[in-house]
Amino acid sequence: MSIKDSLGYVITNTGRKLTQQLTLKFQPFGITSEQWAVLHWLTEEDGITQRELSRRTEKDPTNVTRILDQLEKKGWILRGANGEDRRSFLIFVTESGRELSQELLPIEAQFTRNMVQSLADEDIAILRRALSTINDHLNNPR
Repeated sequence: MSIKDSLGYVITNTGRKLTQQLTLKFQPFGITSEQWAVLHWLTEEDGITQRELSRRTEKDPTNVTRILDQLEKKGWILRGANGEDRRSFLIFVTESGRELSQELLPIEAQFTRNMVQSLADEDIAILRRALSTINDHLNNPR
């Protein structure tokens, strides 16, 4: 079997290309697609710990630390003291971070629409269900 016939390869290769293309769209704003995803999660609810953010985004804590360092350096988030646990910080989105996230939201939405424009609505629903099922299985292997 050729590697190109491997479903794992197809999923990984497609995901990598999607990430690269979206990052190119975000490049004029000085943010990667991965950084934007974390920032956008925080705009939905900030004031959470890095551990909680890692759990919600399903990202490795070390990777989240690296992303947060970049977001903080660019002034889009702040880390504040956690009154319940002195070993951790609470993460807050700055006004400029909130504005950037909202500015990029329609760009990401249009990118996604373009990505699936050749698929029927039914195929999109099937793809979403299939990928969600795979993700759920990976989170909870039997």
